[in-house]
Amino acid sequence: MVDPHIRQGFFRDKNRAFWMLQGGGWFAYLMLRALSGLANSMGLNFVVPAIIVTATGFSITLLLSAAYRRLIAVKPIWTWTLTAMLLIGASGLFSVLEVWAHATFYQPGWQPKGVQFFGAILLDFAVLGAWTALYYGINYYLLLAEQSARMVNMAAQANSAQLEMLRYQLNPHFLFNTLNSISTLVLLKQTERANAMLSRLASFLRYSLVGEREGLATVAQEAEALKLYLDIERTRFEARLRTRFDIAPDVMEARLPSLLLQPIIENAIKYAVTPAEDGADILVDARRMGDRLVITIADTGPGLGAVPAEASGTNVGMANIRERLAQSYGADHRFKLADNEPHGLIVLIDIPYQTDNPAQPVANPVAVPQLAPQV
Repeated sequence: MVDPHIRQGFFRDKNRAFWMLQGGGWFAYLMLRALSGLANSMGLNFVVPAIIVTATGFSITLLLSAAYRRLIAVKPIWTWTLTAMLLIGASGLFSVLEVWAHATFYQPGWQPKGVQFFGAILLDFAVLGAWTALYYGINYYLLLAEQSARMVNMAAQANSAQLEMLRYQLNPHFLFNTLNSISTLVLLKQTERANAMLSRLASFLRYSLVGEREGLATVAQEAEALKLYLDIERTRFEARLRTRFDIAPDVMEARLPSLLLQPIIENAIKYAVTPAEDGADILVDARRMGDRLVITIADTGPGLGAVPAEASGTNVGMANIRERLAQSYGADHRFKLADNEPHGLIVLIDIPYQTDNPAQPVANPVAVPQLAPQV
């Protein structure tokens, strides 16, 4: 993949760019030599050898470009050694032909000696050296830009793949628990409840498997997925599982990693609802605070102190959430667990407020909501 700025710029067609630079550069060289000769009263006869010299340089650099295209792909030691050798040989040939053109068309019989001939070689070496430096500079720049673009693309693909992997790690864990519950209902011959649970499971899996490729969903979509999940669990717990959603209307279109909240609800059911004879309440609260989306999930269970240590960050669910938030937002997020008042556990997620509509105005900051469930 080529960098978009290169693809749309002068080097979009490398062959065309080469011929434009080659032709333009040597035409400028011809004008410089011709005008310099005229300015020094060398007459129009000087223009003829200038044209021949320019054509010679043009042809030699075409041969050099054919060699450099192969040398640029070999080891650097061979690239620079062979380039130096070619450059010295080309400079000698260029100087011989330049002297011949000058002696034939401008000053018949003239033959440079000693310093004169050495000066001609140095001048031609400088011209071809500058051309060589420009050739390698442009091509190395293009190669570096293409390599950088490929690395950025590979990093984006790796990040996307990791997010997808983290996302789909949730499904087997949840699926095992649900299928175990359905198996129990079947053994108890509670066919209608088992069928209802299977139907809701199918709807939930359809959402989780046919999600958006970038792994994001709106708060509204996540809320619907959570309600499907809770309906599945309510088949098991019935009145012991009491839930309430308090989601502000202005955050319904806010985006967050899909299936991010389901493991938190799963932990609340596991540690708050399951062990309590009368169950527990679960509150899902989402609202906007300035340019932040703040989501809290609170329960009326035993609280953080009664939850095993692995539930606070080392098991698959919570560790998965931490990883997905880090992948999606870097350090620009908060994920905290704390005791709820008067009792229970509260989980806070604070992430940037993002929607598909970047022009949406930022609301004025509001106070932090009371997080204790009131059902």
